[in-house]
Amino acid sequence: MKYKSVFDIIGPVMVGPSSSHTAGAARIGLLARSLFGGQPDHVDIYLYGSFKDTYRGHGTDVALIGGLLGFDTDDDRIITAEEKAREAGMHVQFIEMEEERSHPNTALLHLVKGKERLTVEGISIGGGKIELVSINDYDINVSGNYPTLLIFHKDTFGTIARVTTILGNNEINVSQMNVSRKEKGDIALMTIELDDVIEDYIIEEINGAEGVDRVIEMKES
Repeated sequence: MKYKSVFDIIGPVMVGPSSSHTAGAARIGLLARSLFGGQPDHVDIYLYGSFKDTYRGHGTDVALIGGLLGFDTDDDRIITAEEKAREAGMHVQFIEMEEERSHPNTALLHLVKGKERLTVEGISIGGGKIELVSINDYDINVSGNYPTLLIFHKDTFGTIARVTTILGNNEINVSQMNVSRKEKGDIALMTIELDDVIEDYIIEEINGAEGVDRVIEMKES
């Protein structure tokens, strides 16, 4: 049988699956994996609000795990994601949180592989749509619908201009841009959603720009 969507996969064996709790959750996991640059060895997933209350019954758990394994929302392996994670050597732990978040469908994922660490917070806003609202405690607003650059940089004069100049010189159009910082003069995070996927040499040029510490490319999902 050919499954057309995550709802076809989870619906027959789960209670009341929904786009918010299944497709949205899978996309949060998938984008967290994309930001991490591959599969983590261990993931702690903190669930809030409605996600916390219904995650097993609605398939949110297997959807998040499936996304972390690289399964898209229409992948029929999602239903066996827990088993696939064990086979792949990825350990996942769910933690139910009583604290209220700004959105009831919130998952905070802490990904670990060796010395690499990444914390991503995502919300499922309905109809399978999601937003990533923080990365490593920096506030962001990323939909995952467009190719996105996350640029960690020194909070100093001229850095943002140098990055946007590189994009302009290469005729890359920006659809949305935001800058977040924790303290003035410290490391800031620039998030740039683009109309098109950019070539590796452009990313390398940005990575070499004065003031830039690290560039993460997140491709549209």
